Amino acid sequence: MATLEMEEHALRLQSCMYQYSRAIYRSVKDLIDPYADTESQLQSRREVLEACEQTVERLARDPLYFSKPDKALFQDIRRYFPITAQAQVAWAVTEGITAAVTFIEEQIEAGALDGGVARCRATTRKGKPCQRTPLPERDYCPSHQHLEASVAA
Repeated sequence: MATLEMEEHALRLQSCMYQYSRAIYRSVKDLIDPYADTESQLQSRREVLEACEQTVERLARDPLYFSKPDKALFQDIRRYFPITAQAQVAWAVTEGITAAVTFIEEQIEAGALDGGVARCRATTRKGKPCQRTPLPERDYCPSHQHLEASVAA
């Protein structure tokens, strides 16, 4: 039963990530070179959509090791847009990828992308989320369990 729930959760996450790639595509598709012939415009739209999907899929598969996904996507698609639209395209890509990264980070912190393993809610001295597993039915790991007592008080 637990594996069925995990599979359903994974499908919901994939659906959410699909929505991010489509949102980026929809925000830039009308900016594709308007002076190109119809066939070239259609081909450019297909390639931009494919680049958006591939970037978001890679981000979902390997979020910790995909450095600067917004810059990578913009470099992949910038050739399809006139110079006058590139700033707008760069902004749309940055906003869309930032939203996707934020969503993925929230899922990682909630333990949704680690096979359902929750993470401690505390932060380290450097301000990063603690990576340890919390105690059973608790929000904090053994090192940070004192924080739970002070919150409850």
